[in-house]
Amino acid sequence: MNKTTTLSDNFVSLRRKAEEKLRTQLERLKELSARDIQELVHELGTHQIELEMQNEELRKARDELESSRNQYAELYDFAPVGYFTIDAQGLIEGVNLTGARLLGIERGLLLKRPFINFIAEAADREIFSKHCSEIFQKQGNQTCEIRLKRKDGATFYAQLQSTAKENIDGKAGYIRTTIIDTTERRRAEDALQKAYGELDLKVKERTGELIRVNERLSQEIEERKGTEGSLRSAYAENKQLKDRFHAENIYLHNVIDREFNFGEIIGRSNALEYVFFKVEQVAPQDATVLLLGETGTGKGVVARAIHSRSSRKDRPMITVNCSALPANLIESELFGREKGAFTGSHDRQMGRFELADNSTLFLDEIGEMPLELQTKLLRVIQDGEFERLGGPKTIKVNVRIIASTNRKLEEEIRKGRFREDLFYRLNVFPITIPPLRQRKEDIPLLVDYFVAKFNKKTGKKIETVSKDTLNVLQEYDWPGNVRELESIIERAVITSQGTGLQILDRFENSPKAGEQEAQDSKGLAELERDHILQALEKTGWRIEGKKGAATMLGLNPSTLRGRMRKDGIRRS
Repeated sequence: MNKTTTLSDNFVSLRRKAEEKLRTQLERLKELSARDIQELVHELGTHQIELEMQNEELRKARDELESSRNQYAELYDFAPVGYFTIDAQGLIEGVNLTGARLLGIERGLLLKRPFINFIAEAADREIFSKHCSEIFQKQGNQTCEIRLKRKDGATFYAQLQSTAKENIDGKAGYIRTTIIDTTERRRAEDALQKAYGELDLKVKERTGELIRVNERLSQEIEERKGTEGSLRSAYAENKQLKDRFHAENIYLHNVIDREFNFGEIIGRSNALEYVFFKVEQVAPQDATVLLLGETGTGKGVVARAIHSRSSRKDRPMITVNCSALPANLIESELFGREKGAFTGSHDRQMGRFELADNSTLFLDEIGEMPLELQTKLLRVIQDGEFERLGGPKTIKVNVRIIASTNRKLEEEIRKGRFREDLFYRLNVFPITIPPLRQRKEDIPLLVDYFVAKFNKKTGKKIETVSKDTLNVLQEYDWPGNVRELESIIERAVITSQGTGLQILDRFENSPKAGEQEAQDSKGLAELERDHILQALEKTGWRIEGKKGAATMLGLNPSTLRGRMRKDGIRRS
């Protein structure tokens, strides 16, 4: 009931009361004198005039209210945006003409219908449900973007801006929402993205053309050099010197790397020498590598060393720490996701496999990967293809896999936590990284390296490390391996006074550490011996030549013979 109707009802009631009062007074006229009657007539005339004046004011108020209501109705119905009133159950309580036209349905047919029926996709319905929940919880303006569908089945993008309104009891009872059609804006954005893609393609094409032109120019220059007889001798001599210097430089770098620093791997122990040997063997290949070893032994450093010596070194190695990522994010991080793949995924994301195309992917702590993702990983390793999360398109990649773990995967297989077929795919070329307790002769080199590193970081000038300090460090078994040693040295550099390294930490070894070291060392020697035996058996015990065991192992024939004598390897 509006205000105009209320005023009309009040006027009728007032008129009825006045007529009844007049009848009562007419009954009393018989008892009044002529003077009293005259006064009464005057009073009634005055009241009549007052009532007429009041009635005129009421008519003016009614007309003003009617005009305001019509103006509000026009503003509401013909606004450039759709207005919807939605109750707590999601039913449409009110809608303006613009909103009805957006959905292509008469306004009367929209009332009391669930708003969610006009949402196009299931993912958008989840977004809208979350949108409503946030409105009732936070009691403030909330915005979202979803796809709506019209009566004819056509869909359009819409931006919703909503706020909660209170009932009589002061609680949020319904939602008022404005809806704006953003389809044209989205089309413009898509067109802009397409234009960017086309521009990028043209840039790549032009770059390719420039490269080809440059190659032709380079070829022409070389041909011209070839025709200039006066320069041939100098060019040949310079080339010979350049090749010589290049070969010498490679040799010197290899010697330095092998003796002191194999990339980032510090050491020259026999145990680490075998790791260098295995890295040199597998690095030029595309074989899958499985790095085994305790935490802190430097598996990541070995992975980088393999990549830096491979044909893929010009592209960055991509690393995924399987233990650091939540289980619900590993799949999208590895394989990527399409827009709208799940609630909150508003943009498309490339996965690590795509980023690692034509490069190396390092799967650190592969033993922590959830069992349900191992099947998908196995497929990528086998077939080189996968689909983004929420996408139907199959993507092909050329990726070299290096994996690492500190777990015993054979035990994980027996416990049902790791797929056996995936293990065999990863275990093509295993490399065991020895713990620091097996290569204690490397500790002085590591100490020097870390002291220099943290001198630079802290601005200290630690120049000496006492023999007693080195003895203490070498007597400790280092359960945390190189990572623990690095932490100890950093702390010592910070706390040391003067130029000598002062270590305040106390070290206590496990009583069985020595026994474990002997077992580990024995296992490493047996592994090396078995590897040499396999190569000899495959080559029919032929050592030299292109098809000899020395070539297969990447060793000099004399070096191989020396190792055979050392390990007592003889043909039976």
